[in-house]
Amino acid sequence: MTATRLIISGRVQGVGYRDWLVAHATAMGLHGWVRNRRDGSVEALLTGDEAAVAEMLRACWRGPPHADVADIAEHPAEPPGEPGFRRQATQ
Repeated sequence: MTATRLIISGRVQGVGYRDWLVAHATAMGLHGWVRNRRDGSVEALLTGDEAAVAEMLRACWRGPPHADVADIAEHPAEPPGEPGFRRQATQ
């Protein structure tokens, strides 16, 4: 089990990025959350099998149609306290 926090920047707000990430992460059996940040980036916590987290990270570089990911900063994290994957309020 591994957990990582991502800060995804570029054109990632207003393009359905959070809904896309929730759908893909849920389908892959990951736990965590995703939220918009006031600076225009998207933040996500991905927790699960190391291979699934790595695959989701690769998918995050592509994102949904109309997204244009410029950078993804990756930080070690603690697993979420709740199971499942959800959207959170903007931070």
